[in-house]
Amino acid sequence: MTIGIAGLGLIGGSLAKAYKNSQPAGHTVYGFDIDSAILSFAQLSGAADGVLDENTIGKCDAIFIAVNPGDAVRYLEQNAKFIAKDALVIDCCGVKQSVCLKCQPLAEKFGFVFIGGHPMAGSHKAGFKNSRADLFHGAYMILVPPVYDDPVLFGRLEDVLKPIGFGHITITTAEKHDEMIAFSSQMAHVVSNAFIKSPSAGGHKGFSAGSYRDLTRVAQLNADMWGELLMDNSGYLINELDIFTDSIKEYRNALETKDLNKLVCLLEDGSRRKGELDSE
Repeated sequence: MTIGIAGLGLIGGSLAKAYKNSQPAGHTVYGFDIDSAILSFAQLSGAADGVLDENTIGKCDAIFIAVNPGDAVRYLEQNAKFIAKDALVIDCCGVKQSVCLKCQPLAEKFGFVFIGGHPMAGSHKAGFKNSRADLFHGAYMILVPPVYDDPVLFGRLEDVLKPIGFGHITITTAEKHDEMIAFSSQMAHVVSNAFIKSPSAGGHKGFSAGSYRDLTRVAQLNADMWGELLMDNSGYLINELDIFTDSIKEYRNALETKDLNKLVCLLEDGSRRKGELDSE
């Protein structure tokens, strides 16, 4: 296959390396990045065979857009006219409604197929230098297709995604994606980022272990990217924050009133809920 990848950061770089390291070999990868030095390094390291531009984009069987949501839309607006009519275009953004709403009409206008995508793998260490070929091995890939009853399309998607090594494919709508991601990903980043701001954090060494590491792992993030993602999904995220705030107040009230029975009930309820979810 011939693959185009716009954006050679952690996600795009890992996609490029996955294709170049897959078996059987032979995939051609064209890459684009706003930073020409990164693009040059990707070529020198063997992750990209050439530049993804208006001369090569039409040769691609599939194109991944691995940049921030607003940039993804702008990229497609600028390049849609060069994309082959039988190509698949998949974005890799962490929100879907704001992207799909603008990209799907472009696909319909120019005749290619646009699929909203979200690879559920990453790292707090960003950039091409931290990308790796096995980043997505066993991970979930969320897809928002234009239609849900086209076996030919799903067969093509399976063929395109197979070299990357995803373990599971989730098919959903843009709305359901954003609702669930507000809880499963965005809330975790907000809570972690807020938690680390405690004045006590400065003295954690010698007093912290696994629970501290787990809770603070995603506090260190790309603020520009995450700011855009959170703002694009503010409605669903505010709802999750309200639920969380109300729940936290229950624990605080139990502590303030010295209500041990209430506190134990809250803790047992949370522990039971975690066990139920893990067993599903």
